[in-house]
Amino acid sequence: MLTATYILVSLSVEQASIRMSLLAFQKYMQVQLRQQSRLSLAQLQYTGDWLNRLYQGGYWRKVEMYLIPAMRQATPHADGLLNGLLDELNGLNHAALESINVVQQRAGATLDCSEQQTEQLCAAIDAFCTALLQRLEKEERELFALARKVIVGEAWFAIAYQFLAHDAQVREARRGRAQVLPFILPVPVPASGTPGGAIATTGSARTSAEDALPGMPPSLLAQA
Repeated sequence: MLTATYILVSLSVEQASIRMSLLAFQKYMQVQLRQQSRLSLAQLQYTGDWLNRLYQGGYWRKVEMYLIPAMRQATPHADGLLNGLLDELNGLNHAALESINVVQQRAGATLDCSEQQTEQLCAAIDAFCTALLQRLEKEERELFALARKVIVGEAWFAIAYQFLAHDAQVREARRGRAQVLPFILPVPVPASGTPGGAIATTGSARTSAEDALPGMPPSLLAQA
């Protein structure tokens, strides 16, 4: 079914984006950490905050919000197989969470890290990224294949509708966060005959602004 293919391709694109974020974070942190023999509390907190942000972001994926609930509502005979697979995925999530706890505990226990602790922090980051990357791979290889078997007919159309509504909300949220830069009038040009290039009087400055902004109503210039 084309609708099922569209949904699974859309999920694969989302998975690829998350995978790139994890790999980029892992590479960046490894380069930064291995250049230093000691770490500050701020660096530990920064690492912990980013790990937690990446972890929490997993719960807002379309896989978690729409696909898995639809699979739970599918045919009863899939419950045992689905629950076993979800248990494995949750186990990988738990492993990632343990890595976050390691970083946060170190941030709360010391103000400075030795070289050995730096290596341990790198290992915790590697373990975190590895666990979530394994989860992504397992979802694509096993969860998506199971979804094709257990979700049928109108259920795919319902998921597609949820995807479209989700994407529309994301676009609207991005527009709402967009900042509109305030309009700033240009610096008035000194009036002819002003000694030493001094700034002209208010009336001359307004005339210069009007010249610089042709077509702008004088009333708006006065308000500006």
